[in-house]
Amino acid sequence: MEEDKKTKRYDLEEPTETFARRTAEFIEKLPKTLSNTEYAKQLVRSSGSVGANYIEGNEALS
Repeated sequence: MEEDKKTKRYDLEEPTETFARRTAEFIEKLPKTLSNTEYAKQLVRSSGSVGANYIEGNEALS
């Protein structure tokens, strides 16, 4: 059982893409205030970089 956890591989490309899309949808619903706009910019960049970092890490392993 312990070995299964160590050798099990996960494909996270689709979930990270979904996360970025849902984050963008959430941001569109926020009120348009100065502080929300600034935080939204940062949130969009960081939510997209999760998937980009995952893909880059996977390519480095292969």
